[in-house]
Amino acid sequence: MPGKSKKAKKVQKKFVLDCTHPAEDKILDPSEFATYLNEKIKVGGKTGNLGTNVIIQKEGFKVNILSDIPFSKRYLKYLTKKYLKKQNLRDWLRVVASSPSTYELRYFQINQDDDEAED
Repeated sequence: MPGKSKKAKKVQKKFVLDCTHPAEDKILDPSEFATYLNEKIKVGGKTGNLGTNVIIQKEGFKVNILSDIPFSKRYLKYLTKKYLKKQNLRDWLRVVASSPSTYELRYFQINQDDDEAED
């Protein structure tokens, strides 16, 4: 069928990493985190190869990642956990998917049941 031609659609994916809770408590600096992501994200198997395909922006306490190439949300979770481990915050913070394109950094919920423990 000579009349049909396939054109690859340019799909832009947007991911958000919400650092609101730890940033308000001054535990984590979102601009430092954005710089870390900028250095560590691999494109084509090489770090520092972002070009115009991947754009990292910081808006307030949120870090936005815009990608024109196939990009995994799971990879962002991996890098976020790696950053938390490097900053020794992994024991207090966890990465939770709050929507299909958003990760949120939350504190672990520790039950304070001291009254029941004494009985």
